[in-house]
Amino acid sequence: MKKGKILLAVTGFQPQRWYELLSAGREVVLEPDGPGDPSIDYAVVWKQKPGLLSRLPNLRAIFSLGAGVDHVLADPGLPDVPIVRVVADNLTQHMVDYVLWRVLDHHRQGAAYRAQQARRIWRELPQPAAGEATVGIMGFGELGREVARRLLAVGFRVNGWSRRERRMEGVATFHGKEGLGPFLAATDMLVVLLPLTQATRGIVDYRLLRQLRRSGGRGAVLVNAGRGGLQKDADILRALEDGTLREASLDVFEMEPLPRTSALWAHPGVCVTPHAAASSDPEHLVEPMLAQMDAFERGEPLRDLVDRDAGY
Repeated sequence: MKKGKILLAVTGFQPQRWYELLSAGREVVLEPDGPGDPSIDYAVVWKQKPGLLSRLPNLRAIFSLGAGVDHVLADPGLPDVPIVRVVADNLTQHMVDYVLWRVLDHHRQGAAYRAQQARRIWRELPQPAAGEATVGIMGFGELGREVARRLLAVGFRVNGWSRRERRMEGVATFHGKEGLGPFLAATDMLVVLLPLTQATRGIVDYRLLRQLRRSGGRGAVLVNAGRGGLQKDADILRALEDGTLREASLDVFEMEPLPRTSALWAHPGVCVTPHAAASSDPEHLVEPMLAQMDAFERGEPLRDLVDRDAGY
């Protein structure tokens, strides 16, 4: 049986390595052969041009190049075919490492010690144990639960919040609108791993941040490694300025790249990283995509499908 052809449709970066690796298993094109190209079976995309996929009459499935799929769903002409989320151990490990790094740095007062170093100050700061701090994870899917496992292993108390109920041993779990307030009130360090949907856009605002617990008279901590559209940058700055937040680690922003004029760059309590927590690596992601296509053509169901109603 002939293997289906792939359209690789990306904007914002050079797709050469993706093209090389995908081409090792199938025929790949970067543009359809005119409107209504009937030869394309699969689309591998990152921020595809609006309406591009609607003109492919034999398209069988869409594969996202990123962990989030809001860039796919933003297309108003998206055809009614399955959308496959990228799931890979490598991507998960990178995200877990990022969150663990930032939580430990905040907990061990990295910013304060770096400020002391710049002024050549030798002073030990009081250090609570990990078990005295609670990390709350907003977005408690597969990735959130893996982050929770690592945080539990280090000794932190962990809370989890999700849209629907998800239980996990050793974690205090909350869900739905009615569970959000109690979750925030019991959280010292908030880790945001939510997908970007209509329901979550702008959810990390001043009102939400004010509900976080501020233990020992210190502000709370925010780590956003999810999507930039989840947060309101100005509200985070306001929370930092009035002490609602002590510190924040931000890998994503409302506008990317983060404008050079943004006050977040120079704020002493903020760690800025350039959407680098878990970059999609073609060396690890192409093989599972090709394997899914092969299995699909043998009659097996696609895995890791997006729920369009939920938005992830």
